[in-house]
Amino acid sequence: MADQWEAAHNAIKTGIIAYPTEAVFGLGCDPNNEVAIQRLLSLKQRPAEKGLILIAADYSQLLPFVEDSAISQDKRFSVLSHWPGPVTLILPVRKGVSSLLTGGRETIAVRVSAHEPVRELCRELGHALVSTSANLTGQEPARTAAEVRQQFGDSVDWVMEESTGGAAKPTRIINPFNNQVVRDDA
Repeated sequence: MADQWEAAHNAIKTGIIAYPTEAVFGLGCDPNNEVAIQRLLSLKQRPAEKGLILIAADYSQLLPFVEDSAISQDKRFSVLSHWPGPVTLILPVRKGVSSLLTGGRETIAVRVSAHEPVRELCRELGHALVSTSANLTGQEPARTAAEVRQQFGDSVDWVMEESTGGAAKPTRIINPFNNQVVRDDA
């Protein structure tokens, strides 16, 4: 296992990695590395204005990106009670966060996953990860490490050899302040 984590650490420094999430494999990179984010968007052929999701092992890994003080005390429990779990939340973004992550919005999409392999990866790396489905825009997402390699070949620097959580659809995305569903899992 130590070799696996060493390879993940080396790949995330400048590259793109693939890992299992609740339903599909995700492609990710260090959310503080603009060059890697650009490379990821280019690889997926994804428009930057769509923004990206960040995935983490716990809420503390999201604090460099979320404007936590904008979550009022009366809303805090209802907002954060969704996690860990298969729900991505739209939260206020911290000033200075890359517009490549937000799509130019004043919010950012974030999730604390309950899927243990990706939580373990985030804990091992010590930070949140960019998380977008492992597919070219408009194509079906990869559900196995083999499908990631088939679709992307050597363009992905490291692939985690674990299974997805088995969910049928990608996670739901909601704005917890007004309960607007941005993407439904049903």
